Amino acid sequence: MAEFFNTMEPMLRTFWFIALPVSIIFAIQSILTFTGGGGNSMDGIDADFDGDFNGADAPFQLFSFRNLINFLLGFGWAGVSFYGNVKSDFMVVMIATLFGVFFIALFFIIMRQIQKLAEDNSFKIKNTLNRTAEVYLTIPAHKKGKGKVQITVNGAFHEIDAITEGEKIESGALIKVVKVAQDNIIEVVRI
Repeated sequence: MAEFFNTMEPMLRTFWFIALPVSIIFAIQSILTFTGGGGNSMDGIDADFDGDFNGADAPFQLFSFRNLINFLLGFGWAGVSFYGNVKSDFMVVMIATLFGVFFIALFFIIMRQIQKLAEDNSFKIKNTLNRTAEVYLTIPAHKKGKGKVQITVNGAFHEIDAITEGEKIESGALIKVVKVAQDNIIEVVRI
C-alpha cells in the first residue's frame, strides 16, 4: 500500500490522504446518526465558531465538525476523480472545492427534509382562526343552533361545527372564522 502512494504525484497523494480517512469518519458518523448513537445533535460536534447568524433560519450550525467532514469528503474524492482528467492543478483544486461546497449544500437540503418529517401537523382547532371556509350545513341565526363548515388546515380537509352571532348562513356561503367557542365549535361571520 505504501508503494501505491509513493509512486503518486504529491497533489494526488494529498487528495487520497484526505479522501480515505474522511470517508471512514463519514461512515462512522452516518452509522451513529442512524442508530441513535450520535447524541442529541444531528449536527455533530460543534466548532468554536457559532454559525447562528442572528435571525437566519438555519436548522443547525454552519461551521461544525460534520460539515467539515462533508466538505472534505466532496473535496477529496472530487480531487482524486478529476486529477488525471483536468490538466491544470489549479482547476482540479477549484473543482474539488466546488464539490466540497456542493456536499455541504446537499447535507443542508437533506437535513431540512428530514426535519420536515418531525413537524407536528396534527389538527388543532385554534389553527382555524381567521381562515375562510365554506358552509356545508346551514348555520342558524343568533347562535340558535349549529351548522357545519368545511375548512382546510395544514393541507388537511376538516368538517367542523359552527355557530354565528348574525343572520342565518346558507350552505355554500363563504365564511371567516372569528372565534373558537367551547367544545370545539367555531364562531363564524359571512364574508
